[in-house]
Amino acid sequence: MSVYTELSHADITAILGAYELGALQSFEGIAAGIENSNFFVDTDQGRYVLTIFERMQAGELPYFMHLMHHLSAAGFVCPDVMRRSDGEYLFDVAGKKGAIVSRLSGRTLDALSSVQLQQAGRALASLHLAGASFDKRRENPTGFAWLKDTAGRMEADVARVYGSEAAGLLHDEINWQAGRDESVLPRGVIHGDLFCDNILFDGDEVSGVIDFYYAHDASYAMDVAISLNALAMQVGMSGIAQGDDAGRMQCFLDGYQALRPMGEVEHEHLPGLLRRAALRFWSSRLFDALYPRGGAMTQTKDPEEYRLKLLFHRAGS
Repeated sequence: MSVYTELSHADITAILGAYELGALQSFEGIAAGIENSNFFVDTDQGRYVLTIFERMQAGELPYFMHLMHHLSAAGFVCPDVMRRSDGEYLFDVAGKKGAIVSRLSGRTLDALSSVQLQQAGRALASLHLAGASFDKRRENPTGFAWLKDTAGRMEADVARVYGSEAAGLLHDEINWQAGRDESVLPRGVIHGDLFCDNILFDGDEVSGVIDFYYAHDASYAMDVAISLNALAMQVGMSGIAQGDDAGRMQCFLDGYQALRPMGEVEHEHLPGLLRRAALRFWSSRLFDALYPRGGAMTQTKDPEEYRLKLLFHRAGS
């Protein structure tokens, strides 16, 4: 989440006019995250999050609206999408599409304890189980074809800015991943972006999962790998004391498998998926750092964290 498109009190009042959510009392921009413009919105009837979609095409958006509504209706703790008075999920502003969703209780944390990691694992398994009955499909927009193309486009700039060693690592990992076949893995809807800023806690309990705009169809084990890198691994995370990453990863896996046990083939593929997940986020962070977008409140995340995580996994596989 970020703010690239600025809205005034009058703009948000006009948007709310198409809903039955009450009169605007206050709002504020949300600086965390990097993809969309987001605002906390309080009305005399409730608390909401207003999102303006900065990159996604209008045709992509109904998938996310229907997915969040499906998961919420199935009892999963995620935002529900508010419908306008005309029954539509989306509104138009500044030539872009936007949506309003319910605001959940709880807060995000900078790092998770072992108990919180277990609860996060349970939440991801619960998402996978609730999403199994979702009947819409979306291909992975940042799959291997995207990785290969993006790496090729920025390899010279990576060498120029980050050095030949970083460029060589990027090139070598792409070549290694090209030989992998993950078609045998169980798959379905995955979150695809379960970082600390996308999971809310009330004490040690998960009170909600947010930001489904990377959701797509892929292997469940890939979602586990993304989450392990993001939530359990402290390698490369500045300002956080290094801990027992293997033990922290097992806490998450224990929580996940309490609801959805992983099969033998998933366990066999997990080391390679941890490398793929690290490569994916290293690549996207490199791209955003090399080719930044302007914005009123923006956040570009450090690529170095995921370079170090990739090196960690390569050393262990």
